[in-house]
Parts: sequence; C-alpha cells; structure tokens
Amino acid sequence: MSQKTEIIEKLRDDEHYYGDFGKQFLSNSDISALLTNPLDFKKPSKPIPAFLVGGYFHTCILEPDKLKKYKVIDVSTRNTKAYKEISGGELCLLQHEVDQIEVMRDKMLNNEIISKLITGNVEYEVPGIVEIENNFWKGKADIVNHDEKLIIDLKTTNDIQAFRYSAKRYNYDSQAYIYNKLFNYDFLFIVVDKNTHQLGLFDVSDKFYQTGLDKVQKATDVYELFYKTENFKPENYFINQTL
Repeated sequence: MSQKTEIIEKLRDDEHYYGDFGKQFLSNSDISALLTNPLDFKKPSKPIPAFLVGGYFHTCILEPDKLKKYKVIDVSTRNTKAYKEISGGELCLLQHEVDQIEVMRDKMLNNEIISKLITGNVEYEVPGIVEIENNFWKGKADIVNHDEKLIIDLKTTNDIQAFRYSAKRYNYDSQAYIYNKLFNYDFLFIVVDKNTHQLGLFDVSDKFYQTGLDKVQKATDVYELFYKTENFKPENYFINQTL
C-alpha cells in the first residue's frame, strides 16, 4: 500500500479527517480565512444551526445509519427554557428542522433523474489528497458517480434562483476546482431550496473552475507568506487601504 493510499484510508475516518491528522492538509474550508483574515486560519469555527442542519441533511442521504449521533429536541425555538435545559448548552437540532430535512430528502430521492445520479455505481464520503501549487490539499466528496464520471455535491439553499451568486460567495467555485483535481471528474451540484423544495442541477463551467483556481492561488500566496516564510511575524499583519 502506497503512502498516499494509507493517508486516504486514514482520512475516511471523520476523527482523522477533521482532527489533527487532517489539519496537516489545506482544504476548501481554509479558503475563506486565508482570503479574509489569515490570523483565523485553522481556528475552530463556532457551531451554528445552519451547519448542523446541513450536516444532518447530508447524513440523512449519505449515511443514514449515523443519524443517531444527532440530538433532536421537540421545541419551537432554541430560546425556550425547555431547549436550554435539555440541550445542556450543546447545539441541538429542533424536531421541525428534522421534519423539513426529511421532506427535502424525499424530494431528492423521489426525483427519477436525481435518484439515478446519487445511487448505483457510486461511492459516498470519498476522501482524497492532491498537490496543488506546491501544497497538499484534502477533500471528501459527497458522492463519486463512476458511470457518469461526476463528483456530486449536495447543497441546501435559501433561494435556489440566486444559487449561482451564493455559490461564489461561499467559495463553491474553489471547492469545484479542488475536487476536480482530486478526482479527475467533472463537478455537479445537486441543490434543494429549503423554503420551496425546488430542486436544481448546477454543472460547472470553465469560467467557474477558473475563478476557483484564482482563489486557490491567492489563498496559497497568503498561506506561504504567513505560515511558510521564515522570520515573518503574523502579529505584524494589518490591512492597509486608501478610502
């Protein structure tokens, strides 16, 4: 077994992927910090409900056997006394959020085209590593469809009509670029609107890949300066602009 294969096998375990072992690699989730505030690079982000809901949605479709790890509380909001008592300070899902996610899951699975794309000769939660711009990057694909030669990523959105704009705002372009390099397949987003439950298939243009590459290159430059340049002191960093 090659060293790369050993690393990928280790990254299949979420504890290694998100833990100290996985932190030796750059990932798309690092792009935002490197481009906006390099001092926040690799700092743990505070859990928020949107991430928890997104995680449950993915687990619901890709790894339903792991749903039991989520704590669900049947109250109206997280501001209630009952929620605070039951949660014990932990961020938990609300029952109505779970109900909504199950509706979205069913919408996807009951769509003939989408169901065929995410089932069959596919792999779920597939890790990979690749060298880009002299640094190693990791990624974990939601779905790799070998028949269609596609990397498929599942997304939820508040407004599917504006997804093409939010995709760049949330750095899905750099994600598409990195994952294309990781797996050598084209990238496809399968999107569901959290409000209307409309479904969308968004494939990726050369221009979208290019804006992703631009972000990766800029993020790499920042990373090289802050974390690989001898005698550079990050504490001396400041933003300098003319208004």
